[in-house]
Amino acid sequence: MYKRYHDFLIRDWTPADRDRASEIIGTVLAEFALEWEPQGADIDVIEVEQYYFLTGGQFWVIEQMAQVVGTAAFYPLPHRSQWAEIRKMYLLPQVRGQGLGQFLLSELETVIQQNPFEAILIETSTKLSAAMSLYERNAYSPYEEVETERCDRAYIKYLNQ
Repeated sequence: MYKRYHDFLIRDWTPADRDRASEIIGTVLAEFALEWEPQGADIDVIEVEQYYFLTGGQFWVIEQMAQVVGTAAFYPLPHRSQWAEIRKMYLLPQVRGQGLGQFLLSELETVIQQNPFEAILIETSTKLSAAMSLYERNAYSPYEEVETERCDRAYIKYLNQ
């Protein structure tokens, strides 16, 4: 993956990005009083190869002026056949409000739709109201099952309906 959006570069994660991606996600979580859980909900950021690359998922980093400023990812859900979960879509405060979140969501959906997935799941927190608005504007519907402890909201979008 190698895409541009204005002065942003969206590219595939490499092992050299592990620490910076973890730092960004931890920073954004702390901003909203949510806990960074490297041994729990965030282990996939520590073990990207196992959780994304070996399962058919993708993990992207977003750069601006050669500095990583965000992340976005998805992977197939092992316990739900033909479902993908969008994960780790985090942007630092200084790059929000420029349409980047919408662009990333659209790009993730495009890649997911090129695979044999029937639905996209997203878990989030009501503390992330901008994220919730983004998902709702993009035809995601509330979904009752939430698996991640720090999340209290889930959304689903069925594909090809």
